[in-house]
Amino acid sequence: MPKITIPSKSGGVWSVFGPIWAVWVILLFVVTMILLLPFFFLFSYFRRDPQKTSAFASMARVWMGIFLPLAGCPLTVRGREKFAPGQTYIVLCNHNALLDVPISYPGIPGGNKTIAKIEMARIPVFGMIYRTGSVLVDRKDENSRRESFAKMKEALDMGLHMCIYPEGTRNKTGDPLKSFHDGAFRLALNTGRPILPAIIFNTRKVMPTGKTFYFRPHRLYMYFLDPITPKAGDTVESLKQTIFTLMWDRFAAGPKARY
Repeated sequence: MPKITIPSKSGGVWSVFGPIWAVWVILLFVVTMILLLPFFFLFSYFRRDPQKTSAFASMARVWMGIFLPLAGCPLTVRGREKFAPGQTYIVLCNHNALLDVPISYPGIPGGNKTIAKIEMARIPVFGMIYRTGSVLVDRKDENSRRESFAKMKEALDMGLHMCIYPEGTRNKTGDPLKSFHDGAFRLALNTGRPILPAIIFNTRKVMPTGKTFYFRPHRLYMYFLDPITPKAGDTVESLKQTIFTLMWDRFAAGPKARY
């Protein structure tokens, strides 16, 4: 793959205003979350899956539809028509910043769960919301990783999409993607579910690598690509390379490329 450097513009006046804007964004997130809570408890939290998760996904779209524009990050999503009615998908997203999750979760049409690290679920109040939309995994625990694989299969069998970040952690390199882990591709081969790649643009401009308390407004984009169904003869490595190339090339084309 040709090397593509991702610019990160975080200097100038925004070196001062970035931390100030971060305070506004944190307050905005907390206030909108508190406003969501009564509806979450009434219509989602006490229900069984898949209704529980599907109801929360609908609320999350309203929540992020308010939060993101007020944070200065309006989101444009393209390609939702690629989700065939009645079909569940393994959605793979690139991962550059914490902001990717509140974009991808409501961006995916229908009920869905995201594979997510267990540490965030321990945050008071927020943890209840986080658990509802997630399959939790303790990456340091082999048993937890095995259990999370089984839970992802259960989510797909219930009719929920499964969102996975195949890079595993945030990409802090200068390349569009880090190397992929095997889990998503093993899941696709094991279940026969199609993989639907997605590219998120500009979250690293909003939350640059290396800045721990910084937020810069910027328009965000999420593009769903054509789904790939595992075929006879496919392996983890062949699927991984096919999807990696598709996602790399789409990222390299940029958010304004003809779609």
